Amino acid sequence: MATYYPLEGTSHPHSETVAADGLVIRHIGFSDLLDALRLGWEDFKAVPSHAIVLCVIYPVIGILLWRMVLGYSVLPLLVPLAAGFALIGPFAALGLYELSYRRELGMEASAWHAFRVLRAPSFGSMLGLGALLFAIFVAWVVTAHAMYVSAFGNVPASAIPDFLTRVFTTSEGWRLIMAGCGVGFLFAAVALCISIVSFPLMLHQHADMTDAMMTSMRVVAKNPIAAAEWGLIVAFLLMLGSIPFFLGLTVVMPLLGHATWHLYRKAIESPLTSSSHEVPERETEKRYAADFPSVLFPPYGHKHRYFDGSD
Repeated sequence: MATYYPLEGTSHPHSETVAADGLVIRHIGFSDLLDALRLGWEDFKAVPSHAIVLCVIYPVIGILLWRMVLGYSVLPLLVPLAAGFALIGPFAALGLYELSYRRELGMEASAWHAFRVLRAPSFGSMLGLGALLFAIFVAWVVTAHAMYVSAFGNVPASAIPDFLTRVFTTSEGWRLIMAGCGVGFLFAAVALCISIVSFPLMLHQHADMTDAMMTSMRVVAKNPIAAAEWGLIVAFLLMLGSIPFFLGLTVVMPLLGHATWHLYRKAIESPLTSSSHEVPERETEKRYAADFPSVLFPPYGHKHRYFDGSD
């Protein structure tokens, strides 16, 4: 089971819902989403170098996929692959949540601090949910390919103009667009419901994978309109970032990653406790090996073996 930090206070406004695991879920609105984006932008401006370390892989992969698509005549998969960034993005932004977490605590935050997330007690649960999101991504790509084959058969498009002509000037193409948008919406809705606050919750509260997904679904159930608006914002920004050969994702991905942390902080009421996977300073100051072999003999050795603040 998950281990949660105790909540402050015992009474809550009527607009808040107490979940079964003790977390208090707030009601949020469109103004909260905009404020989360604003705070995410402030985080991005404060630590811009992490875009290179954490997010440049996205446009690189996007360009490689684009070249692969052209080379192997699987052009119809380009759009589903690009849209799939929204499905696996919450997992890819793990390091960004860590940076926003540290900045809110008033701690130093640099690009390399993003890798501190690897020390989180719930990192295994994060990997599990990441694997689930990747499975959803693969299922979406396979489904999109099957829909294209059912509409146009196995004959590949020879080039981009041929592909665009098929899709936008034929009745089969328009049916494919409408069906693809509908099915894609279902995949995106599932991913959103199980991950809207899951990864920040696992990082901050050390929730396990099941509890994190259940809490995310409670957040969506409590705030269905805000959740839908957030999904539209994410889709629009990812589409905007993908247009210039995915290069815009170097800004969009960090922005959404940081904003997701602040969205979690607005949707879930909990004290901002310090990060438990940070090594306390007093522990890093212990250097028993430097005192070898004197630490083996009392009373000097006794003092160091049972070090406390009174020594």
